Amino acid sequence: MAFPKNFLWGGATAANQCEGAYLEDGKGLSVPDMLLGGDVNTPRTFCPKIEENRFYPSHQAIDMYHHFKEDIALFAEMGFKCYRLSINWARIFPNGDDEQPNEAGLKFYDELFDECKKHGIEPLVTLCHYEIPWAIVTKYNGFYNRKTIDLYVKYATTCFERYKDKVKYWLTFNEINMPIMEPKMGNLYGVGVAQKSDLERTEPCVFPEMTDVPQQRFEALHNEFVASAKAVIEGHKINPNFMIGNMICHITWYPLTPNPKDMLEDQRRDSICNDICGDVQVRGAYPYFARKFYQDLGLDTKFMDNAEDLKIIKEGTVDFYTFSYYMSNCVTVQEGVDQVKGNMMGGAKNPYLKASDWGWQIDPDGLRWTLNKLASRYPEKPLMVVENGFGAFDKVEDDGKIHDDYRISYFREHIRALGEAVNDGVPVIGYTTWGPIDLVSAGTGQYAKRYGFIYVDKYDDGTGDFSRSRKKSFFWYKNVIASNGENL
Repeated sequence: MAFPKNFLWGGATAANQCEGAYLEDGKGLSVPDMLLGGDVNTPRTFCPKIEENRFYPSHQAIDMYHHFKEDIALFAEMGFKCYRLSINWARIFPNGDDEQPNEAGLKFYDELFDECKKHGIEPLVTLCHYEIPWAIVTKYNGFYNRKTIDLYVKYATTCFERYKDKVKYWLTFNEINMPIMEPKMGNLYGVGVAQKSDLERTEPCVFPEMTDVPQQRFEALHNEFVASAKAVIEGHKINPNFMIGNMICHITWYPLTPNPKDMLEDQRRDSICNDICGDVQVRGAYPYFARKFYQDLGLDTKFMDNAEDLKIIKEGTVDFYTFSYYMSNCVTVQEGVDQVKGNMMGGAKNPYLKASDWGWQIDPDGLRWTLNKLASRYPEKPLMVVENGFGAFDKVEDDGKIHDDYRISYFREHIRALGEAVNDGVPVIGYTTWGPIDLVSAGTGQYAKRYGFIYVDKYDDGTGDFSRSRKKSFFWYKNVIASNGENL
């Protein structure tokens, strides 16, 4: 395998899953601050008001707000070339529509980026990693309101101006296709849409109990496309050297059998889940199949015909395509087949694959398949894998060490597949693991579901002192980076 000499090795986190300090230094509430914790068998719940004596994972997370210098030094020790992180929108504009940004929030990220630069680490910054200010949800109904486009662009340009000499790589929205794949979670997490009846709840509820209005959800997603495109246009005015990308939660699908109906369903699922958003942001237009998909849902598709919006979307295409990849799923029209869980969506069980403790099927070859598919669909754009990781229960041994060979095995095979894709000719520019340090799981709200090369002493019962320690995988990944992917 021969990775490019300037390959961007690193790791990825999200502000709401690691920073903590949820109301410190003027920060406002964001959507994740309203979500309680769960576990592998208990879904997370939502409540429109903060209740005492309940576990809200984002409120403390791993307290990176007060540990970022230590954490970035550990990333540098591993040899990171790149660190993907997100800015918490509510730390900059606490209410979303504030006249002036919060200087304390801006200063925090100044210091964080300075720390990255001190260690030779390139920041890759996601502007919205599900962190829509809560006030935008309650006052504007998220991106369903066209006003939110302007609020997002104001926030984005504020960040572009402030950090134009510190950050080159930007992503507009994390996993922008989530509202297509996971409607109930996608409403709140993805586009910040919530119905009045849900905002008036007095007790926590699971996402399936929340009201979904597909017309609002998909119009809101369209408005996110416009907001993203406007941010790209304005960002390039501020600094023409910016590289501004998208981010797709890529769910890789296989037909369970060679039954032609399985093949057709596989093609349909892949196109809808992965390619609608990718095509809009990369090609600058809706793909031909999008309208029928919307109409089959009973939507009025007039929002797709706004000439000014379509012009902006065409002009504001991204500079590179990034995506998350954790596992693959199978598709079938058969009933009664075994099902498995996954990131956002599950599927039929693949008899050739093993699964993690959380039921996600482990498929390194699927990463190579996905990269080749994307290179074929978007040949003009460089690609980057910005999330790939393995959540597991870690055991601290009597000597204080963590021998996470299972994590090493997962990454070894995925990086090998990544290298094979590079040898295939796929233009991959970087790879950031999720997450390089233990953090709060977005799906379950747990500390126990650990991803990191760095162990954080914090537990779901509230105990722990937030101290950091190196796992066995820490030293393994350090050697991988030092050898530019040769030493696996």
